[in-house]
Amino acid sequence: MPFKTTKITPVLLAGGSGSRLWPVSRDQLPKQFQPLVGDLSTYQQTLKRVSDPALYGAPVVITNEDFRFFAQHQAKEVGVPSTVVLEPARRDSAAAMAAAAVLAERRSPGGLVLALAADHVVLDEGLFSDAVKLGCKAALEGHIVVFGLTPTEPRTSYGYINPGAPFNGEADLHLVEGFVEKPNAETAIGYLQKGYLWNSGNFLFRSDMMIAELQAYAPDILAAVQSSVEQAETDLGFLRLHKESFEGSPKDSIDYAVIEKTKKIAVVRGHFRWSDIGSWDAIWEVAPKSAKDNAIVGEGLALGSEGCLIHSTGMMTTVVGAKDLVVVVTQDAVLVVPKARAQEVKGLVESLKSGGYSGITETHKRGYRPWGYVEEMLTGDRFAVKRLVIDPGARTSLQSHMNRAEHWVVVGGTATVTIDDTTSILTENESIYVPLGKVHRIANKGRVALELIEVRTGAYIKDDDVLRVEDDYSRKLSL
Repeated sequence: MPFKTTKITPVLLAGGSGSRLWPVSRDQLPKQFQPLVGDLSTYQQTLKRVSDPALYGAPVVITNEDFRFFAQHQAKEVGVPSTVVLEPARRDSAAAMAAAAVLAERRSPGGLVLALAADHVVLDEGLFSDAVKLGCKAALEGHIVVFGLTPTEPRTSYGYINPGAPFNGEADLHLVEGFVEKPNAETAIGYLQKGYLWNSGNFLFRSDMMIAELQAYAPDILAAVQSSVEQAETDLGFLRLHKESFEGSPKDSIDYAVIEKTKKIAVVRGHFRWSDIGSWDAIWEVAPKSAKDNAIVGEGLALGSEGCLIHSTGMMTTVVGAKDLVVVVTQDAVLVVPKARAQEVKGLVESLKSGGYSGITETHKRGYRPWGYVEEMLTGDRFAVKRLVIDPGARTSLQSHMNRAEHWVVVGGTATVTIDDTTSILTENESIYVPLGKVHRIANKGRVALELIEVRTGAYIKDDDVLRVEDDYSRKLSL
């Protein structure tokens, strides 16, 4: 029977972090924006999953200030332009869900909203669409719909759903009798025997229905978010929620604030493969494997080994004679951990921060900018060598430095370089010197990426030595 309803508004929640996936996931570029499984990030995979124009409207992405340009850029890369909404503070998922409902209600009163975590993996898109269409039957009648998965093992890191009576006779659509959060192993085995489902943490609902339930069970959160939306401002294509109003929202998850209290709740039993990829052992589970159950992402080789994960973005990584081991390599860090202890990586990150190594938990050697990215290659006491890649049509801010000079060598593309009142055009193998204190800018007016090698020299060479005279991206003029 053909599916008939108004278009669903997809809302991607993309503001979280993922310390259990260090060293790939870091504070300034967390797991949802990383290609952990496949060539695309999970954020991009989620955008493509809701790109069918027959079923979905234009997506809304809710993220925070630090990720705004990256979220916008990655959406354009996969051809799914989105409205990017900026949370001015971290207030957990209840405030984000409230913002999703209020914004969707403004777009289409009483319309359907599909709220998805941007850091989950779904491997069967057709089966996922089937689950969404089935869930619409309950959502249109005023239920909040959650998506449950049949457990494959007694996982203690997932929440569970107790499905009740079938909804309108549907075999895979039920009312919900109750939720249980992360049980111990013995209890989880009992849940499997009773037919409980894993809770995927994704929701389908009518916008007016979610607003009504928030009003009933979390009115303080709803009031703060409604005020922040009413006073929101558009800035460089982003919708920036009002800071003071949003900060007035209590911190709470949508599960505790509404889902576990409402009586209007239903569950779809999904038949798609799913993972919240919350840790490296979860990455191993969903990654393609060899005959010996080894999963290799990037450059790696496993000899005489079984059940291992190699995830390398920094260099060729090899293991010999290992079993059930996780080896993760980036350009500046290496993680080796037994697969069974992968959950302990979060504690490792906390130890690094408290031990004076917070920098390596926060940033990568490659740092993204609204115009492209900068990649650290070599650093000394009074010099640094970096690789700059500037997107077509983009340019850096007009800026100067108090403590360093810069040398630029073009290795690809064409650079338009301004130093004070002089503008020069540089092509491959040409270079230019920017003296200390001179106002300067690099622009890429071409149609291909511009790549340069930058050599910084001086008494202080860190990024915060910059005075911006003009900036296309409304960043702070002085750091």
